[in-house]
Amino acid sequence: MFDRRGNSILVAASLLAGMFVYLLFVSTTRVSAIPAFARKYQTSCTTCHNNYPELNDFGEAFKKNGFKFPTEDEVFVKEPPVMLGAKAQKEAFPGAVYPGEIPGTIPIGFRYSGFFTLNSKQPQAVGYVPRTDLFAPNTFTIISAGSFGQNIAFWIDDDISTGGSGADGGLGDGYLKFNDLGHYLKLPKDTLNVRFGQFELDLPFTQARTIYASDYDIYDQLSVAGNWGFTPTQQFGVPTTNNPFTLGAPQRGIEIGGYPNDGNFAWSIAVTNGSNDGPAGRNSKDVYVRVSQKFNLERDAAVRKEVQAAGPTGPRDHSSIRVGGFYYYGRNAQNIGNSMFPSNTFGTIREPFYRVGADLRFKYRHAELFGLLMYAHDRNHLVDTEGGTISTGRPVSYSGGFAGLNYWIYPWMIASLRYDAVNSPADFLNGVSKNGTRNRVSPGVQMLVRSNIKLVFEYQHHWEQPIPNSNLFFRPNTFVSGIDYSF
Repeated sequence: MFDRRGNSILVAASLLAGMFVYLLFVSTTRVSAIPAFARKYQTSCTTCHNNYPELNDFGEAFKKNGFKFPTEDEVFVKEPPVMLGAKAQKEAFPGAVYPGEIPGTIPIGFRYSGFFTLNSKQPQAVGYVPRTDLFAPNTFTIISAGSFGQNIAFWIDDDISTGGSGADGGLGDGYLKFNDLGHYLKLPKDTLNVRFGQFELDLPFTQARTIYASDYDIYDQLSVAGNWGFTPTQQFGVPTTNNPFTLGAPQRGIEIGGYPNDGNFAWSIAVTNGSNDGPAGRNSKDVYVRVSQKFNLERDAAVRKEVQAAGPTGPRDHSSIRVGGFYYYGRNAQNIGNSMFPSNTFGTIREPFYRVGADLRFKYRHAELFGLLMYAHDRNHLVDTEGGTISTGRPVSYSGGFAGLNYWIYPWMIASLRYDAVNSPADFLNGVSKNGTRNRVSPGVQMLVRSNIKLVFEYQHHWEQPIPNSNLFFRPNTFVSGIDYSF
């Protein structure tokens, strides 16, 4: 029989240790602008990026158009593609293989980032953490992207190493995308597109290509019951919820979506394994839905229709407000017949879960204000190993999000301020933090030494965490600085 009071210290310690190891050793794949595009068009990275890897309005239009200039692409290309076939084959289709193209040169870029960290003094009971770490390698990434003709685009990025010399990397995104399939159904341009492979979900704010030195906390949050789940009348049992899904991780699946006409309205529906970038862990599939609407605030109607590109003095994005929402639904499978319950009496428990959120982004001249709110809910069960019964426990839920401001002091100097918060009753009960809400404030400055070389400075003021075997708390604050470049 499981006594939740007698095991609370063990569960809390396990959760703290797991979180500490995760934060210390796991780094998210971060991919950026691919310099192959700069070579192909003989242009600067700032054509598509305000602060790489963040896209400006022109960069977003370039990406949506299958990694091609939105208009008159053939005029601007300086490295023509290799044609795979003749025009006569197009006319002879389906009696001949439909002609395509491949890039004229191998479209490969590389990115490296490394950081110097200064940690606040931490109690010995937490585990030894050096105060400083001089220029620790973060990632070395190979990136390839481009088009296979008018309607087919591809993207591949892979971390050759992560977190230091000899460390294993892994695939970030690897997908093929068919653009403007709605053309064959006489639909408006880009109403229907399809991509499949491994990719980051159509998130309101990308984590794989974030400009920041740290992840969004709400994207990395896990649903783990620990000792959570007991109602006032329930005293015994083992809570089952232990969901590995995180919103910010790459997923394997297929996605349909579109951004018809001017691209201000966008929609997408993805069907995924829901196992992050790992193999499928269950037969059921998850569904992710996103919609957004951007309102162009430029006064001049003619300017609103133009695609704004960065000029000699920096970004020229439209003044705009974008609002959106997203919903993720899945069913996590808990196989109770494991080492904890070798009798396999209980079989597999399926626990539905969902994530729902809303977002906003406001761009005005040299400032960008953004925010996201999300609520998560996982069904939870209690297993009585002696009685051989399963009952419904309190759901595991959490909420939170982030808000931030980026301001371009100069085209090459960007100040940022970000606030992250996660409110998880289960984590609080299990001793992950002093308060119910874990919040973090992260001011920073980034400087583009060149359009492809960036210096990053970020201070992370963390929430209070408990010191094991005591009633005291500490803040694992960190200052991060480093260099980030691509070629």
